[in-house]
Amino acid sequence: MDIKTASAFHRLRLVSAPEAVSFLLLLVCSVLKRTTDVNAVPVMGAIHGILFILYVIFWADAWNKAKWPVKTAALYFVLSVLPFGGFVAERKLKRQAEDALIAARARKEGVVGA
Repeated sequence: MDIKTASAFHRLRLVSAPEAVSFLLLLVCSVLKRTTDVNAVPVMGAIHGILFILYVIFWADAWNKAKWPVKTAALYFVLSVLPFGGFVAERKLKRQAEDALIAARARKEGVVGA
């Protein structure tokens, strides 16, 4: 994994969890709107919308740089629209980055061929 791909993964990881949290909070706000006099949906909707747009931009960049197959790219996109999907995406991206780092170190030390 080159530095540009690692940076793209890092950006996507950074926005994944906050996007997931904002989605869950938006769902809570929607319930509160219907059951109480509290209406935080416009504010939470705007916050979630911005984070979702960032997620999609960073997802497209990661797809482009990592040359993911369509199936992998689709998985990360679907995770963005599931309530806890952002947490799963963050964990999977972290694991990919760690695996790439281990492989790079092994190549550098001559343990595996380049």
